[in-house]
Amino acid sequence: KPPRSLAKPTPYAERMNSPQAGQTRGRVEAPMTLEWPDLAAAQQPPWPDPIALEESLSQLRKMPPLVFAGECDQLTDRLAAAGRGEAFVLTGGDCAETFEANTADSIRARLQTVLQMSVILTYAASLPVVKMGRLAGQYFKPRSKTIETRDGVEMTSYLGDAVNSLEFEAGARRPDPQRLLQAYHASGSALNLVRAFTMGGFADLRQVHAWNQDFVRDSLAGQRYELMARDIDRALAFMQACGADPDEFQRVEFYAAHEALSMDYERALTRIDSRTGNPYDVSGHFIWVGERTRQLDGAHVHFASTISNPIGMKVGPTAAPEDIVEAARVLNPNNIAGRLSLITRMGADQVRDKLPAIVQKVDASGVPVVWICDPMHGNTRESASGYKTRLFDDVVSEVEGYFAVHREAGTFPGGIHVELTGDDVTECVGGTAGVEDGDLSQRYETACDPRLNREQSLELAFMVADMLIKS
Repeated sequence: KPPRSLAKPTPYAERMNSPQAGQTRGRVEAPMTLEWPDLAAAQQPPWPDPIALEESLSQLRKMPPLVFAGECDQLTDRLAAAGRGEAFVLTGGDCAETFEANTADSIRARLQTVLQMSVILTYAASLPVVKMGRLAGQYFKPRSKTIETRDGVEMTSYLGDAVNSLEFEAGARRPDPQRLLQAYHASGSALNLVRAFTMGGFADLRQVHAWNQDFVRDSLAGQRYELMARDIDRALAFMQACGADPDEFQRVEFYAAHEALSMDYERALTRIDSRTGNPYDVSGHFIWVGERTRQLDGAHVHFASTISNPIGMKVGPTAAPEDIVEAARVLNPNNIAGRLSLITRMGADQVRDKLPAIVQKVDASGVPVVWICDPMHGNTRESASGYKTRLFDDVVSEVEGYFAVHREAGTFPGGIHVELTGDDVTECVGGTAGVEDGDLSQRYETACDPRLNREQSLELAFMVADMLIKS
């Protein structure tokens, strides 16, 4: 079909009232030209060459989709179950993906960690877990300052590998739109590998022992995981002896999620579903609007309201409850279950004070949302040794506060959203692993924010499972 131009993308509310709204979504067709209103967009990369930018975007608009409409709709259904208290959402992965770490070993290690955490939550709390990765698209980073200064030298801040490089050097820090294409191809490679792992036997429940790497196996969390894995083995053996061997035990659903930060990238990868005519952002299954970009009259909220993917919005301690209700109505005007997740990031010292009013107002509004806790971003601090770090106790404390608030409000704490890695890094202080301030320099490998290592991630999963049982 020849390209056609839409003067303005159809708002979500109007699309949901269209005659095709109830039809099953199909594959996403070739891209059509979409024209977007000229709205203020915060946190956009300062591209120095508009011609080079348009050349890269023109190529992106022609690229095949990374995900499909049917997969996005399936995720909406899964999230709707979490909103009803019938499932739990686990999102985990890197703070900022890098091209260098986009390797089979790194992706497998992150995937293993999320799978282990999901097994712990499912087994202990008897709830299905919706598994999402901060993966295959998390190549952009919001920053408080666009310019970084070192020893009197000013350069563009590191804005993620899709924009520039981490090295503090003029050529590396110059925003390069060719990196948008690199991000697309790296995301495609990661998704292909994840699909192979999750559908090709790697995620078989019989592999639960194999996911426990040597450096974790001897830890307290690793030992507890091994005991649970033995119980699962016995249960599976019993089912097989009875003639039951469900396919669901051999593969898992896994979805890609990232922050929709660069409007250039996300708009270029928006496609029209061939069966309904509705736009989907095919850069990932689930995208969210960040704390720094959730202005109601801004480009990010408008974009999220336009696409048909399940979407999220980060909510920090400065948010006014009335503003969050208004945003929820804009993003989910037809009260579609699973459509909108509110990802709260209050900080351990503010969650019990700030979250209750927001939960109460949103709940009273009647807009269905999935409540998810991000216990990472509100708990970043500088260590005595000068490293940006997070205390494991703060992470746990925020999750505990989040559960307590929802228990009091009578709402369901639908999930957690954590930055983690499958490697034995020393970036967050605490946990039974005993990472101390003086250990941070040993394996501090993050490109931006500190992540939980494998052992800390498993320890957190066991704690959250205990909280779920009590909720």
